[in-house]
Parts: sequence; C-alpha cells; structure tokens
Amino acid sequence: MSDVRYTEIGVEDEGQRLDNYLMRILKGVPKSHIYRIIRAGEVRINKKRAQVSSRLVQGDCVRIPPVRTAQEKEVFVGTKLAQRLHESIIFEDDSLLVINKPAGIAVHGGSGLSLGVIEALRKTRHDLPYLELVHRLDKETSGCLLLAKKRSMLRAIHALLEAREVEKIYWALLYSSWQGKKTVVVNAPLEKNILKSGERIVTVNEEGRASQTVFKLLENYQQACWVEASPKTGRTHQIRVHSAHLGHAIVGDQKYGKPELIEGLESKSRLYLHARAIQFNLNGKNYLFEAKLDEQFAKTLKKLSLLTRDSAK
Repeated sequence: MSDVRYTEIGVEDEGQRLDNYLMRILKGVPKSHIYRIIRAGEVRINKKRAQVSSRLVQGDCVRIPPVRTAQEKEVFVGTKLAQRLHESIIFEDDSLLVINKPAGIAVHGGSGLSLGVIEALRKTRHDLPYLELVHRLDKETSGCLLLAKKRSMLRAIHALLEAREVEKIYWALLYSSWQGKKTVVVNAPLEKNILKSGERIVTVNEEGRASQTVFKLLENYQQACWVEASPKTGRTHQIRVHSAHLGHAIVGDQKYGKPELIEGLESKSRLYLHARAIQFNLNGKNYLFEAKLDEQFAKTLKKLSLLTRDSAK
C-alpha cells in the first residue's frame, strides 16, 4: 500500500482528464477503484474535491490517497535489443521519435509479453520523462512507428488520425500473381470478433464498420506480387483482411491466409508486411517519414524478381 502523495501537474499533462492521468500513473490499479476514490473525495486538486472529468492545469497540485498497486515486474532490456532499437531510429526531435520497428517485436507488453518497444525505450532512454505510442503496429509488421515525447504532440497527431488526415503507405508481398487492373480499391466493412480461445479476429461483414484500402501493384512475380497498400480507414488488421478478401493473402499471414509454397523466400515464418511511410501536415509543416525494408524482406523481393526474369527467358 502506497502512502499519500502529491504531484504537481507539468505542461505535458495540462488539459488531461483526471481519471486518464491517474490511470497512467497508477499502473495496475483497476479503473473502477480510481473512479471510486475520485468520487469519494479522496483525490483532491488544489485541496478541493474533483470530478472524474476534471481537466488538469499546469501547476495544479493533485493529492493521491494510499492505493494498492500491482507489483510491476522488473523490465530487463538486453544489450542487443537496446542497440537494435537505437539503430532503428529514423527521426527524433524534442517532441517526436520515429523508429523503423523490426518485425517480431511487439509495440508494447501484454498477453504474456512483459516487454515491447515502448517499455524498452522507457527503460533505456532515461532522458525522456514522457514517451507514448502514437499508434500501433502488429508484432510481426515492420516499419514506421511514431512515439510522442510530448503530450501536446500526441494529442495533435491523434486529432489528425481522427480526421483521417494522416496518410499511411504499406508494402506487402501477397500470394499469387496479380491479375487485372494495377490499382484496386477495396470497400469491405470489417467486424472485430473474439473467439472462445480469446483470440481476436477480424472478418468482412456487412454489419461491420466501413473500411477502405487502395492496393497498387508494384511488381508481379510467378507465384506472388509486391503491392503498395494505402488504408483510408484505420481498422484492426485492415490490410491483412482486405488482402485476403481480394484472394491475395499476405505471405506468412497465419491468421488470414493459408501457407503456399513460394520459391525464393528468405524466411517462411515471417509476415511480409511493412509500414513503408507515414505523412501528415501539422501547423503548416509537412512531415514525411520513410522506413527502409529490412535485409530479409529486400532479399526476398530481389530473389523473386530474378526468378521471374529467368523463367521468362
């Protein structure tokens, strides 16, 4: 059980709701308990009772009563992982950090994982008092990942995402050669479901949420195709499900595709989906971040291209 403590609100927490602020700093405390101590008057702002929805102002003094917090597991970040993440940085300024996330590393812990990108960076970057994920990528997806070093930047980009003013471009290797038009727009509503096993799965369903992805052929191969995918909506697993809906599941997608033998793959166990670029305009400034393909993905494309050319001779 912790003691009574007092925190002073800094510029990065200004404007945040009291309940959201407490949920962030009281890790492991149930939301229901946080609501209860606020409504009971045990949480005070400048010695006065507060509401769950009270907005914090820089300089506010928040009284937090004794609460029982979950014992957080010690996060150990290996030297190799720390170095790998350091080398993956694409861009950094005083409010934003952009990395080229390696495939196979989760963006955050959970579901049996104690360590993800955000936990590792918080542990190794002691110079960053504030660091939050701006958006997410699946564990097996590589590429552009944005992290905010200031809450003001987090809110600003979230507003752009909500307004669909952020352009994202993905590169994917799909099963089977591409047929027909080089550019295809998929409009297929998506519904999120939870299986009895607890696994999350997304399906095309007329009752689902409107979803749109634009696919553009970049290069065709004998048994596969390399495409650019631009999601116009931001649904869970959108590109993966829309690719499968087209009849071209992403190579290596064990959830939405069926394994097919393709000659030339550098790895038969990875997902060939890469967040290539992200672009937006904020306060009159244009931001464009591009992430290079990792060596394994790039070598696979080169091999497939050579095999296709050789077969045409």
